[in-house]
Amino acid sequence: QVKVVESAGGLVQPGGSLILSCWFSGNTVSIAAMGWFRQAPGKERELVARILNNGQTDYGDSVKGRFTISKDNSGNIVSLQMSSLKPEDTAVYYCKADQFFQNDVWGQGTQVTVSS
Repeated sequence: QVKVVESAGGLVQPGGSLILSCWFSGNTVSIAAMGWFRQAPGKERELVARILNNGQTDYGDSVKGRFTISKDNSGNIVSLQMSSLKPEDTAVYYCKADQFFQNDVWGQGTQVTVSS
């Protein structure tokens, strides 16, 4: 079974930066992709960024050019570097493991608030 744990989010001023990390453990060979999603109050959960096993990355339109997703050498830690943050980036951020032939595994979520 895969386990997913996110780092703590925080409060950031507009224009600021923040890095979120996500640790994957357990049967990580079953993971096809690792990604970050977010959900703001009253809105649906949306893709922020995702990285596939082959290194290919995908980004939500609203974060392109501002956020960068990467994996460490072990392949089990994924970081999301967020810059030029805007108030509309305020949301609960979730990490997710997409598994081959198994259900997705979500982290517990972490709050990111962008406010002055």
